[in-house]
Amino acid sequence: MNPLKGIISVPRRTMVAFALVAVLMGLAIVGQSYLIVDIVDRIFLKEADFKSILPMMWLLLGLLLLRVATTYWNGRLGAKTAADIKQELREKLLAKYTRTPVASAISGQSGEKVSVLLDAVDEMDSYYSQYLPKVVQTTIVPLMVLVVAFSYDLYTGLIMMITAPFIPLFYIIIGIMTQKRADAQLEKMTAFSGKFLDTLQGITTLKLFGRARREEQAIEASSHAFRDATLAVLKIAFLSSLMLEFISMLSMGLIALEVSLRLILFQSITFFPAFLMLVIAPEYYLALKEMGAAFHTGRGSVAAAKRIASELSAEERTVAFGKLELEADGPPEIRLDDVSFTYGESFALRDIEMKIRPYEKVALIGKSGAGKSTVLQLLAGLADPLSGEVRIDGRKRHDYAEASWFKRLSYISQHPYLYAGTLADNIAIGDLRTSSRAEIEEAGRRAGLAELASTLPEGYDTLIGEGGRGLSGGEKQRVALARAFLKQPDIILFDEPTTGLDVRTERLLREAMEELGRRATVVTVAHRLHTVRKVDQIFLLDAGSLIDAGTHEELLGRSEAYREMTKVGGGVAK
Repeated sequence: MNPLKGIISVPRRTMVAFALVAVLMGLAIVGQSYLIVDIVDRIFLKEADFKSILPMMWLLLGLLLLRVATTYWNGRLGAKTAADIKQELREKLLAKYTRTPVASAISGQSGEKVSVLLDAVDEMDSYYSQYLPKVVQTTIVPLMVLVVAFSYDLYTGLIMMITAPFIPLFYIIIGIMTQKRADAQLEKMTAFSGKFLDTLQGITTLKLFGRARREEQAIEASSHAFRDATLAVLKIAFLSSLMLEFISMLSMGLIALEVSLRLILFQSITFFPAFLMLVIAPEYYLALKEMGAAFHTGRGSVAAAKRIASELSAEERTVAFGKLELEADGPPEIRLDDVSFTYGESFALRDIEMKIRPYEKVALIGKSGAGKSTVLQLLAGLADPLSGEVRIDGRKRHDYAEASWFKRLSYISQHPYLYAGTLADNIAIGDLRTSSRAEIEEAGRRAGLAELASTLPEGYDTLIGEGGRGLSGGEKQRVALARAFLKQPDIILFDEPTTGLDVRTERLLREAMEELGRRATVVTVAHRLHTVRKVDQIFLLDAGSLIDAGTHEELLGRSEAYREMTKVGGGVAK
């Protein structure tokens, strides 16, 4: 029933504990039923005095306490098992999200991933805390009761054995009815979570463009769809509870009728076994009814289990670049061999051929939408080509371990992300080893952050807001450069980080970038003429195709498109 089988398992000692609790509970139920019948028989039929049955009363009290204790123990054991399993599932999902290739990790809505990590995992609670203990309990307790019934009255035992399968048969019918609706409920919940978080993160943009009201209506529609799916599942749950009660009452009624006729009319059974059958029959069907309720709860967890299993198994389908390690003796040679890539039907890179030698300074230029940033993402490993290969030192990039590749690389975009924390923490996040405070401050100095740190109340220990709130665009770029100085990468990819900055800030950043690139291969998406004059190689892109490549002087001499671009306001692209 659980799609997570093979991905995560309940420890054997836990299953043994569940079985032990069930056996003790069965002994308590059978024992208390026997004592109740024996006490009534002695007092009302054999006219025994109260003193003679007092030890039996104490024993009955002990069995009642044992039943309470086993019920409590069963609940606690189930809750602990569920908590441990959920913790393990969340650790596996977090490990998957951090190990999986970035191209896979950045796909989809973050709200959907949060929904799986929180809501879907929480949905598994009932499976491990209620359904699993009840499965073990229903396997053992009704069997013990049935053995007692056959020992004292064959006919009652046969009725119990014949009527019992109707309840699991009803489970199967209800399970078929609920599965699709439970899947739909989880799908609606995931869609609602993804839509809500997506909208919340972009609420400023939506307000500025007058789309807030439309998105509000979309969220309302999504929430109503989730509500309707939930009510549909609850409707079946209430119906199943009613039917289980009906089957149980009908079965117990048959037993009561059969015993009464044989006791009063035919006189083929004595009081003791007749009364014992009437006492233990409700216990028999109660265990089966509880299993029915737990079955419905557990069935609702199957949809969540499928979603979690799908996320975890996705790791197997999106293996990182491989297991080889890149040699650490300088920048590698990078080649794009006949690489193509598409964004749906709106954009396509076609048949890109590039060769970037170690320590080269390379510029990617072209009009807006030409594909420059897409090429940069393909080089970085943030996206995989639809066809063709990205090769590192002649080998496919997928032959190398992802961590090994990212250890050699720094990608500095126009909008680097800063986390809530200290300035020092945000610099050190770019390093893959333990850094000393002196190394962090030196990286900050080389990136031009020393002046900023001196003006902050606590220097490098000053807390900054999520997303870098409180820092200017240029200051965020300096933090990104400081991360690279600390990391000392062999390959640096710049997505024109100086765009939109004032002249002084741009000059300071340009100097830091030049210093950073002295010991590395540098690939820059360029928009300004002075950026590309001194590079070793320029790749000219247009509408997803590579139309020319060469030095600044070579392209001026042979490329009309390049000459036109250099004439537009002194820039390369506008």
